[in-house]
Amino acid sequence: MEGTTMPNYRTEADTLGPVKIPADALWGPQTQRSLQNFSTGAKMPLVLIKVLLQIKKAAATANAELNAISTDKADLILAAINHLLSLDDTELRQDFPLVVYQTGSGTQTNMNVNEVVANMAAKLNPEIKILPNDDVNHGQSSNDIFPTAMNITAALAIVKLKTAVQHLIDQLAVKQKEYWRVVKIGRTHLQDATPITFGQEISGWKSMLEHDLGYLNELSSTLHELAIGGTAVGTGLNAVPHFATMIAQQMSTVYGIEFTADSNKFYGLAAHSGLNVVHGALKTLAGDLMKIANDVRFLASGPRAGYGELNLPANEPGSSIMPGKVNPTQAEAITMAAVRVIGNDVVVSMAASQGNFEMNVYKPVIISTFLESAELLTGTITSFTDLMIAGLTVNADRMEELVDRSLMTVTALSPHIGYHDSAKIAQQAQKDGVTLREAAIESGKITAAQFDQWIDPVKMTGIDD
Repeated sequence: MEGTTMPNYRTEADTLGPVKIPADALWGPQTQRSLQNFSTGAKMPLVLIKVLLQIKKAAATANAELNAISTDKADLILAAINHLLSLDDTELRQDFPLVVYQTGSGTQTNMNVNEVVANMAAKLNPEIKILPNDDVNHGQSSNDIFPTAMNITAALAIVKLKTAVQHLIDQLAVKQKEYWRVVKIGRTHLQDATPITFGQEISGWKSMLEHDLGYLNELSSTLHELAIGGTAVGTGLNAVPHFATMIAQQMSTVYGIEFTADSNKFYGLAAHSGLNVVHGALKTLAGDLMKIANDVRFLASGPRAGYGELNLPANEPGSSIMPGKVNPTQAEAITMAAVRVIGNDVVVSMAASQGNFEMNVYKPVIISTFLESAELLTGTITSFTDLMIAGLTVNADRMEELVDRSLMTVTALSPHIGYHDSAKIAQQAQKDGVTLREAAIESGKITAAQFDQWIDPVKMTGIDD
């Protein structure tokens, strides 16, 4: 009729009744109800949505091969999902608007995926009826499909993180070799200690990260166990035989990770111990990064009123009021990220403990928190490596000055004159404000030639042993 405008919504029904949905939205009534009931917090990570879409592809293929749905339906589901996966993130987000803080099983996000795939299929070929529950979700439950996506998504994030950690290890190896013979004063209890080389100090940082990488390698395989095939409560009701195995095989092919469906499904639905223990390794990594970044920024403090042993690359002006100031901003960023990850570990640990009977109902917050930690570490480690460690240089003159002024090189005298007399020399030097050499010679316990022979900072580091 002339002058009539089309309504900006359509009405669909679910098991609770009719629901008004935006006319151009690909989602259906269950997604719309979630939008109306839950609006607070970050949106469900798109990387998780993409993994869910890949699982739906694998499920459609498996169901067709096992004669659980028709080949025509499976082909149309695959075409719909391929179209969705071809969209950029901005376009894809329009179809997947739900937030993390929703039902604890992730059911509403699973149904969001089912509804969008079904409606996209209808746009591609309206002659074949694709139903969200009966076809797209065939042989699946949110209770097994969502934790399957959680583990796959987490495993992919760990692969990226391990690459970033290795990149930092490699750069530290370069600096270790470059400064292996540059002697500096060691410090324990924030007080002067015996000499080391800066290369030795770096080797400690590098070894910390190598251990962290080892922990990730040892633990991350637990994420490769998939809950798929457990359906509602772990019994596998409504999933045909071999369905789960076929999906795990296809996920392995898609992502290049050896996933398996040969796992206890009751565990897979009710517990997220794998995510919990791997996040513990992220917390450990965060703690080590905090130590390394703090060492770097404190050793670079100054340049004239601090330790001043290291020179930092000037990436940006450091102050809005003090001209020429350079701040250790990369260290600040990575330590803030570390604090967040350490806090996130409490969230993951508490959420993982809430497996009431046959299902944990903190799934969305577990995976979103895990991904935040992994992504924060991956990004800040990469920037810390490229924008701070790669450009780090030493102030060799300052290092030599502090070694020469140190009293703890007196330790090398202990085997010759004893601990007690060595301590008296160091204390006297501090009291009189003179060098250790002057105090040692003045004590009468050793000669100048003996001092020069026994107090050799390079030998004290053991690098030539």
